[in-house]
Amino acid sequence: MKFTVSGKNVEVTESLKTAVAEKLAKLDRFFSQDVEANVTLSVEKNRQKVEVTIPVKGGVIRGEQESSDMYVSIDLVEEVIESQLKKYRQKIIDRYQNRVNFADSYIEAEPDEDEGEIRIVKVKHFQFKPMDPEEACMQMELLNHDFFVFTNSETDEVNVVYKRKNNTYGIIEPER
Repeated sequence: MKFTVSGKNVEVTESLKTAVAEKLAKLDRFFSQDVEANVTLSVEKNRQKVEVTIPVKGGVIRGEQESSDMYVSIDLVEEVIESQLKKYRQKIIDRYQNRVNFADSYIEAEPDEDEGEIRIVKVKHFQFKPMDPEEACMQMELLNHDFFVFTNSETDEVNVVYKRKNNTYGIIEPER
C-alpha cells in the first residue's frame, strides 16, 4: 500500500512518517500494492488528530482519532481502520453468501423533524457512484454515518439510506 502524509498546523517529521508507515504496513494484508491511503495529521490547541482515508472498491474506508499525543492518535486510528476493514470484508462475504434483498428488511417510516433554528455549518460536494441500496448501507456503516446519499443503480435516481433507531434501515426515494 502506498500512502501520502500531509500536515495541517503541524510539521510532518520523518519520525511521524515512519510511525504512520509502520502502522499502515499492518494493513497491507487487506490491499493490493496500487491502493493509496491519504493520511492527514493536524493539531488544534491540545488535540493531535489523525485522519486516514483509503479508497476501496465501491467506497471509502475512513478513520479519525484524536488525543493529546500524535503517536497515540496514530495507534488509535490504525485500530479503527483495521476494525472497519474486517467489518467491510465480512459484509462483502455475507452479502454474496446470503443474497438478502434490501426490500425485505426495509420498514417505511417518517423521518423525525427537528424544530428550532436551522443553521448550515458545512457543505460537502461529491460525485454519486451508482450502487445498490445494500452497498449504500455498507458504505454508511463504514463511514459511521447515520445516512448516505447515492445513485441507485437499479433506478438511476438519487436515493438516501438512513439508519433508524431500532437498528434497521430506511430508504428515501423521489416520487415518480
